[in-house]
Amino acid sequence: MQQIQLFGFLSLGFIVLAVVWLPVLLQRSPLSLPILAVAFGYVFFLPMPSDRFFATYSMATEVLLEFVLVIAVMGAGLKVDRRFGLNRWSSTWRLLGLGMPLAIAGIAACGVWILDLPATEAVLLAGILAPTDPVLASNVQVGPPGVGEEGEVRFALTSEAGLNDGLAYPFVILGLLLMGHPLQAELIENWGLVDLLWKIGAAVAVGLVVGRGITAINQRIPKQFRLSQSENGLASAGVALLVYGAAELIHAYGLVAVFTAASTIRNTTKNLNYTRDIHSSAEQVEQLVSILILALFGGALAEGLIASLDFREVVFALIVLFVLRPASVLLGFARSRHPMPVRLAVGFFGIRGLGSLYYTAYAINEGHAGDPERLWRIVGVIVLLSVVVYGLSAGPVMDMLDRMRKAHTP
Repeated sequence: MQQIQLFGFLSLGFIVLAVVWLPVLLQRSPLSLPILAVAFGYVFFLPMPSDRFFATYSMATEVLLEFVLVIAVMGAGLKVDRRFGLNRWSSTWRLLGLGMPLAIAGIAACGVWILDLPATEAVLLAGILAPTDPVLASNVQVGPPGVGEEGEVRFALTSEAGLNDGLAYPFVILGLLLMGHPLQAELIENWGLVDLLWKIGAAVAVGLVVGRGITAINQRIPKQFRLSQSENGLASAGVALLVYGAAELIHAYGLVAVFTAASTIRNTTKNLNYTRDIHSSAEQVEQLVSILILALFGGALAEGLIASLDFREVVFALIVLFVLRPASVLLGFARSRHPMPVRLAVGFFGIRGLGSLYYTAYAINEGHAGDPERLWRIVGVIVLLSVVVYGLSAGPVMDMLDRMRKAHTP
């Protein structure tokens, strides 16, 4: 036991140093930090006795994933420079209002057709796989606050990933409800009014109120007492947890509230330097915890998470990532003003990651997940494909798009 603890300290120290050092070393490398984190976890846990962390410590897994998502969503909201607006955020609304429901419907249909899942389990799986990831997608997102949006593709992927982790929640709830209760019109009506409309609306309201309130107070009190004078970027984590807790207290979606609050703070604060500081702090916390989780994910792979994967599950995973995601985005962007390269790039980067792992742990802990081993296996292979495929392709594809955008910018 003591030897395992020592290995734990060594691995944690390695992870902390990796978060700081590897981004510098990987600037010209096709490998990404998430790929190396998963590989390290796989190698580290391979010689150990089989004890799947995600399955054995499902509650700790859920809490750890929940925490990193809260911080990641806060960071995504802080770096979006574009102000709210129907037209200015049109790509976001298309991705969330059209693309995500279409993808959920397609995933559920494929779950029934390819995996022979009952319709209720297929709906739950679709909700789990609905969100794109704000952590693994960091290479295709916008830069720090005030740097510039760096193109429509980066803006669309950042805003989508920041919001759809929370907006996937009602569809996960719908799947759990259908698995636990007989299908009735009253059940669907109550879900639509409460879980869909009320909880999303309340979350947006909490985010707006807290975000505007914090910036208003900070700007009106004497300068020497302002939060921005503290020079402590950890305020972002405090604000994120405060907003998340307030939203969850009234049974609203905390992740939606956090992104709304972060975007509101970014768009109302007058101190850009402090916004950059708190974003940097949020990013550092997010990187540290996410790399730890990805190392544990690598350990779960070593311990047999996807060892019994069958051909149908591989086909399903490939269709979800490389057929349903691009198709749903293209349909969502139909008759839009955005050029085809933007639509194709946004459709390609349908990265699934920590959000899907979180909802898997949540569904299993709720006790209505059907076959937990199979659910972990399906979600695990999709996350692994996302880590590898998008980790290798994000840099080259985004570099090409950036060159194209600059060439067409007057």
